Amino acid sequence: MALAIFDLDNTLLDGDSDHLWGRFLASCGIVDGAVYERENERFYREYQAGTLDINEFLRFSLAPLREHPRSQMEALRERFLAEQIEPIMLPAARDLIARHKACGETLLIITATNAFVTAPIAARFGVPHLIATLPEERDGVYTGEVSGVPSFREGKVIRLEAWLTNQGMTLDDSTFYSDSHNDIPLLERVDRPVAVDPDSRLRQTADARGWPVISLRD
Repeated sequence: MALAIFDLDNTLLDGDSDHLWGRFLASCGIVDGAVYERENERFYREYQAGTLDINEFLRFSLAPLREHPRSQMEALRERFLAEQIEPIMLPAARDLIARHKACGETLLIITATNAFVTAPIAARFGVPHLIATLPEERDGVYTGEVSGVPSFREGKVIRLEAWLTNQGMTLDDSTFYSDSHNDIPLLERVDRPVAVDPDSRLRQTADARGWPVISLRD
C-alpha cells in the first residue's frame, strides 16, 4: 500500500507548534516568561540553522510536563490547540491529505515535536498514524525525559524504519512532504520527496536534485 508521509511544523501548519507551545506556556505564567522566551528563541534559531542539540532542547521543552500536574497541562493544551493551532492549520494541507486519503494511501505524520503536543493535532487533520518524539512516563507521570529515539533528522529515519517493520510495510511507493533541510535524510529515502514552502537550504537541494517544490500557502 502507498504511504503518504507529512512533516507537521511549517508544512501542514503555517507555524511551528513546538515553538508556539513554549510561547503559550510563557504567556500563561507556567514558565518564567523572560527566560523561557529567550531560550525558546535560541533553540528555534539553532533548529533553522541545523545546529540544534536535540537532547538539550528536549530537556528544556519537556520540563513543564514534569513540573506541573498532568490535568493542568492537558487543559492548557486544549486552549493552545483552539487559540494557536487551529488558526494555522492550512486549508491546502487539509486538501492535500484528503487527496492522498481518497487514493487509499496510508497517512502518517512524522515530527520532531513531542507527542503530547502533536497527537491531538494529527487527530484534527484526520491522520491516523503519528511518529513523534515520545515524552517518558512512569506510572502515568511525565518524567521530563525522552522515551526512545527522538524523531529528529536521522532519528526520523530510525523511527520510521521501526514503524514500517511493525506495520509490515516498506517505503515502496512512498511520498514525503517537508519544509526543512533537517528532513533531507528522510527525503532521500522515499520514492517521491516533495519540498513544501522550503527553507533556503532545502530549496537548493530540491533544485539540484529535481525534487518537486510546492506551496500550501495562498
